[in-house]
Amino acid sequence: MFIDEVTVTVKSGAGGNGCMSFRREKFIPHGGPDGGDGGDGGGIILRSDANLATLVDYRYKSRIEAGRGGHGKGKDLTGARGGAAILRVPPGTVVRDDETGEFLADLVGPDEKLVLLKGGRGGRGNARFATST
Repeated sequence: MFIDEVTVTVKSGAGGNGCMSFRREKFIPHGGPDGGDGGDGGGIILRSDANLATLVDYRYKSRIEAGRGGHGKGKDLTGARGGAAILRVPPGTVVRDDETGEFLADLVGPDEKLVLLKGGRGGRGNARFATST
C-alpha cells in the first residue's frame, strides 16, 4: 500500500513540576529549601530515512505525543527529561501546518532533521529561591 499524504496531530511533552522540600537532618534545626527542578518535556523531531518510501506508518497512528518531564524531588534531585518523539519519514517529505497551510520544511536528503516542536521547560524547585539569610 502506498500512502503519500497524511495528517498527523503532534503534541510536545510538558515540563515536570518543581519540588517544594526542606532539608531535614539531625542536629540541623532549621534546614533550608532543597527542592529539585522538574525535568524538561520531550520534543517532536522529524527525521528523513532513506529506507522508507511511504507514510503508511502514520495512516492509523495520527496522534503523536512526546514524553512528559519528571517531577523534581527533595535533596535537589532534578526530574528526568521526557523522551522525544522521532517521526521517521521518507526523503522528499513536505511539512505544512494543516490549519494555516503554511510551508514549514522540505526534507529532501537522507538523515535530515527538523525539530517541529520543542518540549516544555521544567518547573523550578524551591532551592532556586533560597536566600542567604
